[in-house]
Amino acid sequence: MPLGCADALLFKLLTTSVLTPMTPTPTGGDVLFLLLGAIMVLAMHAGFAFLEVGTVRKKNQVNALVKILVDFAISTIAYFFIGYTIAYGVQFFVGAETLAQKNGFELVKFFFLLTFAAAIPAIISGGIAERAKFNPQLIATFMLVGFVYPFFEGIVWNNRFGVQDWLAAATGANFHDFAGSVVVHALGGWVALPAVLLLGARHGRYTKDGKVSAHPPSNIPFLALGAWVLTVGWFGFNVMSAQMLDKISGLVAMNSLMAMAGGTIAAWIVGKNDPGFVHNGPLAGLVAVCAGSDVMHPLGALVVGLVAGGMFVYMFTLVQNKWKIDDVLGVWALHGLCGTWGGLAAGIFGIKELGGLGGVSFAAQVIGTLMGIVIAVVSGTVIYGVLKHTIGLRLDQEQEFDGADLSIHKITATSDRESSW
Repeated sequence: MPLGCADALLFKLLTTSVLTPMTPTPTGGDVLFLLLGAIMVLAMHAGFAFLEVGTVRKKNQVNALVKILVDFAISTIAYFFIGYTIAYGVQFFVGAETLAQKNGFELVKFFFLLTFAAAIPAIISGGIAERAKFNPQLIATFMLVGFVYPFFEGIVWNNRFGVQDWLAAATGANFHDFAGSVVVHALGGWVALPAVLLLGARHGRYTKDGKVSAHPPSNIPFLALGAWVLTVGWFGFNVMSAQMLDKISGLVAMNSLMAMAGGTIAAWIVGKNDPGFVHNGPLAGLVAVCAGSDVMHPLGALVVGLVAGGMFVYMFTLVQNKWKIDDVLGVWALHGLCGTWGGLAAGIFGIKELGGLGGVSFAAQVIGTLMGIVIAVVSGTVIYGVLKHTIGLRLDQEQEFDGADLSIHKITATSDRESSW
């Protein structure tokens, strides 16, 4: 080999190995780390289920449990065959030998991100509870997890379609959403809003003379259990969003803790010690801190949680009692509005002047958050609008009176009498 060629080859090797950043090779520890995160977020779906079980009336408890589980199964199929490819350009139609490379890291990554995607129908479920048909919601789940969610997910977390490059050029920074305040929560909450409006209020919820019929939670212990399971799992949701061990940050854990505390305290005070509000308070704080949990100072995270907790209680009350929108679990207020606040807050408390790590732009946060809201509202209106005018969205009045448990599943949560034999 001529000397000039040898020098060129040596230079290429050196610059490739030293000067050019290399993508870290996942280790077995990374696989375990992400698998534990996937399991923690999977457990959060039990939290979604029991939060709904404790909030709805007894005649709709079985429906809440079955709906969350089947929604997760449909989400898995939709994300595996369609959604993950849209978001990341990855598909699994290769041999198992190829899939098992790098200890199967890419498979575990799919599992982890699937648990995020499946949160979209789990969020919506709480808003449309007690009067929605079962099968139409499964169709909506497939469309949302297969197409809508991964479209926005790919834009934010995989720079699909060059949107993040455009934002960086225009505002000086990408849209920053570390763990999904907007990508997951705001999207789910804002999709739920047109679904709730198109479905209409439960019969008897609002009277013609303007009065509101209280539908108190059926089981506060189940509601509290759901909130606790969600809260514990959230530390997998946020911390494990690093996706690799060498990127893990205790700052994310501390900020999640502070936002949780802030949300709880604000909901306790503003909600006047109402247990339903108190147990949703930590969820409001955690929703809001997801986006900036990796760049905020813990004091900033505390403020974010305080604002979110108070905002949830105020907006839930306003929506239910003044605007008369029958959002059963308050998912638009909890996920839609608190997620929106989280997207904006990352651009406020993430800056160095307020103790953050920097690298964020408020303008980029506003644009990215509004983009998520527009995609969610348009998609929710189209999907649920088509379903309403084709196969219908809600149970008839008699079925609703009997309850979704008997009308759909032919069984109640607890037997009213002993067996006759």
